[in-house]
Amino acid sequence: MNAPTRVPTGRTRAPDDIDLADPAFWRLPRPERLAAFARLRELDAPVRFTPRTGSRTPFHALVRYEDVKAASRQPQVFASAPGVTTPEPARWAKAVFGNSMVNMDGAEHAGLRRTISRAFTPRLLAAAEENIAAVAARLVDEVVAERPDDFMRSAAARMPFEVICDLMGIPERHRAGIAGLIDHASEYVGVQRRGLARLRVPGRGLRSLARMQLVMAGIARERRRAPADDVISALVRADVDGRALSARGLGAFFSLLLVAGVETTRNAIAHGMALLTAHPGQRALLASDFERYADGAVDEIVRHSTPIIQFRRTVVAERALGGRTFLPGEKVVLLYASANRDGSVFADPDVFDITRSPNPHLGYGGGGPHHCLGAHLAGLEMKALFRELLSRPGDIRAVGEPRLVDSNFDNRVRSLSLAVGDSHPNGVE
Repeated sequence: MNAPTRVPTGRTRAPDDIDLADPAFWRLPRPERLAAFARLRELDAPVRFTPRTGSRTPFHALVRYEDVKAASRQPQVFASAPGVTTPEPARWAKAVFGNSMVNMDGAEHAGLRRTISRAFTPRLLAAAEENIAAVAARLVDEVVAERPDDFMRSAAARMPFEVICDLMGIPERHRAGIAGLIDHASEYVGVQRRGLARLRVPGRGLRSLARMQLVMAGIARERRRAPADDVISALVRADVDGRALSARGLGAFFSLLLVAGVETTRNAIAHGMALLTAHPGQRALLASDFERYADGAVDEIVRHSTPIIQFRRTVVAERALGGRTFLPGEKVVLLYASANRDGSVFADPDVFDITRSPNPHLGYGGGGPHHCLGAHLAGLEMKALFRELLSRPGDIRAVGEPRLVDSNFDNRVRSLSLAVGDSHPNGVE
């Protein structure tokens, strides 16, 4: 299925109408942004962009599949520290809230990742898979009975949140408050419409993260006194290379799991619902033999929607890549949203095709040590929910396009209108 290899064109400068450092670019409709990425992929080297506001730190945009993949797998050259988002986390924020695993490299990252992986025991994951099926069935029961207007609020957002809370062992009394804090923390991601056009970026919701960490610290103290069969209990007794996991370390991981684990999965679910509605032939194929096509459908939904648009890396050693030599101290941006539409890897990359094979998408990262730890769990959640949605009598479908939040970071869905059977939002057919 691979397209012909790209031929050098002698062009290395971005067209004048494309500026990835300008907030206005991220307010363009998504198809226009994807078209701009396609034009950048035709150039012979990554383009350097300089923001006009904020830190004004220049960055090079990696837009081609092979470049994004290569940088992802060379952490000794393209480092995650001091931070993968823009702006980078302040030192005081790391001191207060702990450093997130996504901003770590080397032994520090490997040790923490190993500890967290051990907490997800086979027995715990087997129980989680049963629970995922039960949560999906209950949520779709409610959709059929209540016929809500918005798929995002009624099912897409609730599915990963309830699964994560059950897996971690968060008591019911804390869940509504934590859900609100997650929404507030992730609200500050993207591009601000009000006032001056400036980027809204991860890290602005620190007050919500602080409150969430206080709640999680209280639950952690309870689990130390009375352990249960959940992830929190496993982590409060864990260590990193012989050292106990600190309260800040626990808080940073809980925030990452709750915000990143919930936000990315709910966006993928919402985009998947919209894509299957917009492509009835693909939906019918999936429904005809769900177990056969489900894994391919999940991969294609993630590729096509790419929930995380980009992450940033800092160059720590001189290296040639993609037609340019990068020097220590320079910044590069890994644009997964562009890499997943690279025609040199994916034939007809804009086509939604659940039978696409192979489908080596970079929706969970480009491989290497930072490959998404929750990829398997997200896939289980998506399959369970779509299995229920497609197996019910009547027609549960999206109405119109998802309403997106302008963002340079994630492909975030604000809402998605829903129709059940003959119903239509607001009673209009």
